Parts: sequence; C-alpha cells; structure tokens
Amino acid sequence: MLPVFSGKLCQFLRVTRLPSILFLGVFYVAYVLVGGLVFWKLEGWYVLQQIDLLKEKRIKLLEKYPCVGQNGLRELAEMIKAASVSGLSPDSNDTADGFWKFTSSSVFAATVVTTIGYGNIIPLTTAGQIFCVLFALFGIPLNVVILNRVGKYMLAIERNFCNFLEKKFDRGKCVRISIHSISFVSSALLYFMLPMLLFKAYEGWSYAEAIYYCFITLSTIGFGDYVADHNPAIIYPEWYSCLMAAWIFFGLAWLALLINHSIDLLESVNAYLRGRQNAQIQVEEPKEQPEKGLKVEETR
Repeated sequence: MLPVFSGKLCQFLRVTRLPSILFLGVFYVAYVLVGGLVFWKLEGWYVLQQIDLLKEKRIKLLEKYPCVGQNGLRELAEMIKAASVSGLSPDSNDTADGFWKFTSSSVFAATVVTTIGYGNIIPLTTAGQIFCVLFALFGIPLNVVILNRVGKYMLAIERNFCNFLEKKFDRGKCVRISIHSISFVSSALLYFMLPMLLFKAYEGWSYAEAIYYCFITLSTIGFGDYVADHNPAIIYPEWYSCLMAAWIFFGLAWLALLINHSIDLLESVNAYLRGRQNAQIQVEEPKEQPEKGLKVEETR
C-alpha cells in the first residue's frame, strides 16, 4: 500500500510541478530576508546615529533660542514641511509658481502612469485626488501596453540587424552575441551614464547618487529621496523636464526589455532543473517495474 501511495504522490507532484514552485518560493523568501538583513546592517546604525545628532541639535537650538520653546519648534517644523510640499525654498521667498507648473505637472502625470510615484508632489485638493485615481486607472494599463509595444519594436530592430549581419558573415552565433553585447553597453551608456552626468551638473549630486537615482527611477521603485527637477532653489531650463520625460519613457521600455530577458533566463534555468528531475524519475521507474514482477511470481 505504501509504495502505491508514494508512487501516486510522486505523480501528483510531477503534474502540479510543486517542487519547482516550492524551490522558487523558498528562493524568493530567502532572497528577500537576506536583503532585509543586509539593509538592516548597512542602514540601521546610520539612522540611530542621525537620531542622536538631531536630538543634540534640537537641544542646542532650544538653548540658543530659549524664547522659541518646544511648541514653537514644533510649529516651525510643520511650517517648513508645508513649505517644502508647496515648493517654497527655505533659502528665499520665491516659489516660482511652486511645484505645480505645467512642465512639473506633466512629469508628475508621467510618474503616475508609470507607477514610479516619487511622493515629492502630491495632489492636495479633493478634485485633484479623485482625478488622480481616474487618471491612473486608465493610464497605467495604457502605459503598460505602449511600453510593451515599444520594447518589442526595439527588440525587433535588434533582431533584424542581427539577422542581416548573420547573412553577411559565417559565424552567426558570434555575430548575434556581439550585437547583443554592443546593444546592452550602448543602452547602458544612453540611459545611465549620460543622465548621470546631466544630473551631476544640474542637480549637484555625486556620481553614486546620480546612478542610484537613474536605476530607482527606471525600475519604477521611486523612493523619492532623490528627485530631479524638484529643487526650488535651482532654476532649471525649460527643456530639462521634456528631456526627463523622454528619458523616463524610453528608459522604462529598455529596462522592461532587459528584465524580460532576465525572466526568460530564470525560466530557462528552472526548465533545465525540471527536465533533469523528470529524467531522473524516468530512470528510476524502470527499476521499480522488475521488482513488482518478481513479487507477482513469488505470490504464484
């Protein structure tokens, strides 16, 4: 009874592909937990250090301006927070129409439909919040469709170019690998290196901060700790927002294409492991059949 039950259980697991799903699930959970552990070790001590420094600065500020008091300091902090949301620079009284200019509003609309969601600009009116929900409800699927089409078009251009060169040269695989490598390097330069230099020049960020912002934006993570075209103390040229919008759109299409290639690679590895498992099961099954035949002869 036990061998029959174990055989049915193995057949059920093969049909449902439960081992591969469990493997991917365990790997996913382990990956997230390890990432959380690394972030905790890297950032936890720094946050505690910053909290201690802020407490010391608050004590010194209250000692320097005793007339402010704890309540006055709280009101001042709330006023500064409200000013930053509205686009008022603490260095001057010039708001330059705040964040809700036409160019910055268009960039905000782009961050809504692309699900980047920096959080630096938020609709405060009831009408604006309702429109944001409706705008995102139809805009997000439209954005997915368009990015998918653009990504496939970019991939089709690359494949057609590879096929054209393969006909001209004998070494087809080498040509295809070379074209893919050149395309990856040139795209990385176009969507990461050049914007990094631009953001360093106009935003005053370091190279690490600029490349970090590029990836966080194009991957639609969008923490909002670094946002281009956001500093009220900086006067940006008019073309800056338009160039940012174009960079975000085509960069998202390219990164989505790259992520799809990574998913295909992981699925290929998973299929390879599943194929090896099925082959091993097929090798073990013929060994079990002669044993069953011997048991039948002994009963006779």
